[in-house]
Amino acid sequence: MKLIVGLGNPGIFYTRYRHNIGFMCIRHLARIQGIRFDKKQGNARTGSGEIDGQKVVLARPQTYMNASGESVSRLVKRLKITPSDLIVIHDDLDLPPGTIRIRHGGGSGGHKGIDSIIAHLDSQDFYRIRVGIGRPDIPEGSTEDKEEAVVAYVLSGFTRQEKKIINSIIPEVGRAIICLLAEGLDAAMNKYN
Repeated sequence: MKLIVGLGNPGIFYTRYRHNIGFMCIRHLARIQGIRFDKKQGNARTGSGEIDGQKVVLARPQTYMNASGESVSRLVKRLKITPSDLIVIHDDLDLPPGTIRIRHGGGSGGHKGIDSIIAHLDSQDFYRIRVGIGRPDIPEGSTEDKEEAVVAYVLSGFTRQEKKIINSIIPEVGRAIICLLAEGLDAAMNKYN
């Protein structure tokens, strides 16, 4: 059993924001695999099915991004799996839009949702699918607070040009997950990183 989690913020208000790329990717994966988010468990919307012969639960935590670990840890316990059976899809400011990076373990890179998951699981031993959203352009010497600028950026929509890139990368994330499940980490990294 694998738990595949897309991170984001619940509610229509946040639907198309950069921070919700994890939700966008998990919805696409569910759609192409014929999996419906028809349950509420562990403070998440979940759906069960099989991908390439592997039993999976897809989840969208409903706890808001910075508290994602509350939901993810409940699901890990409920499903009786280990952190190494967890795959998390999330946005990454340090990658250009349309870039994917797959890895296993490591720190959070400052991502508060990943920080929360690591804290609640007391483990870094899970897979991450990082999807690039780029950084806001803050001019050198600007009086604008950098953290406020980042928050405003992730909680805003993609530009028209970025939407084209994101619309093409979302299916790639689905293919990367299928590759990870079917062929393992090295193959997925070689094909998609």
